Amino acid sequence: MKLVISIVHREDADGLLKALTDAGHKATLVSTTGGFLREGNATLFIGTDKEKLEEVLGLVRDNCHTRKRYVSPLVPVTEPSEFYIPEPVEVEVGGATVFVLDVERHEKF
Repeated sequence: MKLVISIVHREDADGLLKALTDAGHKATLVSTTGGFLREGNATLFIGTDKEKLEEVLGLVRDNCHTRKRYVSPLVPVTEPSEFYIPEPVEVEVGGATVFVLDVERHEKF
């Protein structure tokens, strides 16, 4: 058995959860916050048989997309006489970060 931990953008979470459950997989969704942009993410915990791992990973790939976003960089420390206007910087957000772990023991009560 495998445990798939998938951290996805909040905009992709509901679609991914629906795709997983429609395909017969069980998943638990937990709301999380990313460290870089402090934006809402979702972390899905998906338990699956080893034989169905590639199917689960395919559903994650198909339902989680990257997108471009413009963010304002942090203002650098300047001297009082200096004037700094930060320009927005384009960054890529979204997609999925996936961890696959071996499950040594699984029990359901």
